[in-house]
Amino acid sequence: MSAAHPVPPPRIATGVPGLDDVLHGGLAPNRLYLVEGMPGSGKTTLALQFLAAGRAAGERCLYVTLSETEEELRAVVSSHGMSLEGIDVFELASAGTAFTADRDSTLLHPWEVELGETVKVITDEIERLDPHRVVFDSLSEMRLLAQDPLRYRRQILALKGFFAGRRTTVLLLDDMTAGAGKQDLQLHSICHGVITLERQTLEFGAARRHLQVQKMRGSQFRAGFHDLVIRPGGLDVFPRLVAAEHHAAFVGDPLPSGVAELDALLGGGPLRGTCTLVSGPAGAGKSTIVLQYIAAACARGERCALYVFDERVGTLLTRAARQGMDLRGCIDSGRLLLRQIDPAEISPGEFAAMVRHEVEVEGVRLVVIDSLNGYEAAMPQEKQLILRMHELLSYLNQQGVATLLVNAHQGLVGTMTSNLNVSYIADAVLLLRFFEAAGQVRKAVTALKNRSGEHESTIRELRIDEHGIRIGAPLTDFQGVLTGTPTYTGVEAPLLAERLARA
Repeated sequence: MSAAHPVPPPRIATGVPGLDDVLHGGLAPNRLYLVEGMPGSGKTTLALQFLAAGRAAGERCLYVTLSETEEELRAVVSSHGMSLEGIDVFELASAGTAFTADRDSTLLHPWEVELGETVKVITDEIERLDPHRVVFDSLSEMRLLAQDPLRYRRQILALKGFFAGRRTTVLLLDDMTAGAGKQDLQLHSICHGVITLERQTLEFGAARRHLQVQKMRGSQFRAGFHDLVIRPGGLDVFPRLVAAEHHAAFVGDPLPSGVAELDALLGGGPLRGTCTLVSGPAGAGKSTIVLQYIAAACARGERCALYVFDERVGTLLTRAARQGMDLRGCIDSGRLLLRQIDPAEISPGEFAAMVRHEVEVEGVRLVVIDSLNGYEAAMPQEKQLILRMHELLSYLNQQGVATLLVNAHQGLVGTMTSNLNVSYIADAVLLLRFFEAAGQVRKAVTALKNRSGEHESTIRELRIDEHGIRIGAPLTDFQGVLTGTPTYTGVEAPLLAERLARA
């Protein structure tokens, strides 16, 4: 009979819910962890949240500051609306006189004392307080005191041995300044786990921050980079989205728009759990078409989310009202969540987390992104942006959410191109074009593909006025409509006439 496997101790919370998700529950207790990153990446904030979580759990916590004064630390805490009440703070600089008084010279600065004596003062304080959680901020000071890499490694090993017999979870903060910004691989090998924080300065807009778990012995974690932001209150970490982990059962029924001719183009309308791309030049009616789907869904009592990157919300609502769509009423009733996205302030991970929250918590069943061009402009220096969007769309599909994407082409008439090659991502594609006929600029719409079933292959005229959307008969008497310069081959005018004024 084989021996039973030992049950691992329960994880402890880091104080950052997103990081706990990345770590599949938190940190293994009574271990030594390294949190590294350049200044400004969020290490101190993470450490404070870690200690605050311990305090909330009734644990004794100690913050050992080797560089900052306690006054500076309290200023950081205050900026986040947090408190150090119930957390012990040991400021080494203020304790310097305690172990320099016996020396012949009293002119020595505390940092000029031997490394061993410095560590001895710290360990004596730890023995006195017997804390459950300890933060060292930062190791760069100890590295400078050691001067020799071998001596520094031995001292860290001795520190690890000191904590080995204690019920203490330790975070070592390293600002990487003493090593010219390079990772200390010796520290990586000593510590039980390594969390790296990065700060990236963009050419325009707010700095972007990322988190990566480099290693975590004996524990599963979500690998890769995870976006994070620092807000008043602490860090928000947005775990990398893995669509395969979020499958839900659903019925893939059609999503009608309320305009029979528009629904007929896609064989009854887009199916739930699919993505539809509405593509065409600026001003062709892309946003109006997706707003029609939103208005129809809200009228059925469904919840929708509209993410606007380009147009001002006030302009969008006014335009919708002029076309007979009461989006303000939908917002007031809670059926429509309208989000104005600031292109310079949001990261792909934060955007994906926003969508997830509104699908899983708010019960949204239709998601509209207007537009993909704005999404790309919001994140110009982000890598693998299309892959991130692909993962987000896969997640929405597996949740049974219908997704509408707006994509604007370069140019207005004639040959046009798109900066984003996203048509392969979409399950269905509606293409809008301008064309000239009888001395007027007209609009046409057609369905190019529909993975979910049959679709019309015809090209129809599209008219948008104060009464809403109209779709005309197939333009059988025109050739070359999609080029923008068609040839009329019929004998009678086949185009939509102006609507009569309402009585």
